[in-house]
Amino acid sequence: MRQFLHRLTSAAQYLSPWISLGLAGALLAVWSHPEWLPPQGTAVGPATFITTPPGGSRSNPLSATQPTATTSFATELVAEGPTSTLPAERATGPASYADAVARAAPAVVGINTESVVRERAAPPGLPEAFRTLVPDTAQRVEGAGSGVIIDPRGYVLTNQHVIAGVAVVTVQLADGRTAPARLVGSDPDTDLAVLQIPLQHLPVIALGRSDHLRVGDVVLAIGNPLALGQTVTQGIVSATGRGQLGLAMFENFVQTDAAINPGNSGGALIDTAGRLVGINTAVLSRQSGTEGIGFAIPINLVRGVMAELIDNGRVARGWLGAGLRDLDMEVASDAGLVRSDLARDANSGLWHLRGVAVVGLIDHGPGDQAQLGTGDVVLRLDGHRVTDARDLVTRLALRRPGSKVQLSGYRLGTNGSARSATPLNVTVTLGERPQDAQQLATRYPSLIPG
Repeated sequence: MRQFLHRLTSAAQYLSPWISLGLAGALLAVWSHPEWLPPQGTAVGPATFITTPPGGSRSNPLSATQPTATTSFATELVAEGPTSTLPAERATGPASYADAVARAAPAVVGINTESVVRERAAPPGLPEAFRTLVPDTAQRVEGAGSGVIIDPRGYVLTNQHVIAGVAVVTVQLADGRTAPARLVGSDPDTDLAVLQIPLQHLPVIALGRSDHLRVGDVVLAIGNPLALGQTVTQGIVSATGRGQLGLAMFENFVQTDAAINPGNSGGALIDTAGRLVGINTAVLSRQSGTEGIGFAIPINLVRGVMAELIDNGRVARGWLGAGLRDLDMEVASDAGLVRSDLARDANSGLWHLRGVAVVGLIDHGPGDQAQLGTGDVVLRLDGHRVTDARDLVTRLALRRPGSKVQLSGYRLGTNGSARSATPLNVTVTLGERPQDAQQLATRYPSLIPG
């Protein structure tokens, strides 16, 4: 045993210089190549390779019977990589809307207009009696707007105010072609018009569904702002169903923060698939400090108007021939009114009659011929409660001229010093709403022509 220990000691003394030399070499190699070291916190064990057989699916290297501590080398590398903190929708969302623009933009056109305005420029201080002696001067006025090709037969959709009162309309396509346009028909009540151009091989925009729009959806506005040429701006749907803005008689606008400027009127509001969801119409005046509030006519409203303009050159709507306004009147509880027709003020406890007041009738118009009277209060149309004058006019406009409707409410009067009310039921044969009805609304802003 003593002899064995002596030999082992001699061997160790002989090998120790070589062991020291090997350790020194290893340290030098690690110092010059630190990437040879395993990542910190990574346990290096037997590698499990994931293979994909030819024509087959990738095999799972882990079976249900293997210990859970067994981890493939490939899985370890993925786990050590950076982890995204973005939601899945943002991480996978489109990085560009170029494809949507490429589909829609060729069908969006610029519209150039020319009109002649005659003015009498009398010198300041000239007496009124001599002003008629000053000759009129003609001045040519140019305008710009946008439009959308909706049919390969050359039909172009735009806003009515873009082409109202102009003498010459020229359409310029995105591919550089230009052509004169003729007016097919216009509808001032929705501010829409259809033109036609004599060109072939026209790009046509795809129509979407505005009733599928949700607040927060990305939309793109394409048009010809400030006559600069075709321009694309991006935003979201800020609201839907906007009304009572005074822009048109029948309003159901899509609100967006996509930049809309003068010249964008009549252009396209598209979704991220390049489908037309609205016709850009207006932006709130920036004089009041507002910004990022624009409006578009939803395509679901446009469809019906567009079809009627192409087929008939106008939109035929029901017409009562009356001036209407909202009514909110305090009444006594014993005035002969049905309690269910009244609303009670929560603060004062007083009863109110809310409905639509007839404040004027056109001579020999549908309402006048049906013995509707000034001062009558309309609460229902064909049994359905109406909320205000605009609601009643919208419901009437959905009926065809010549159709019969039942109006019910009250005929107000006085009985001595007290106000009285008698039930009202009138059957009216509707006429056709005139094209200049919107001008009446402008002339009498407190009334709604219906």
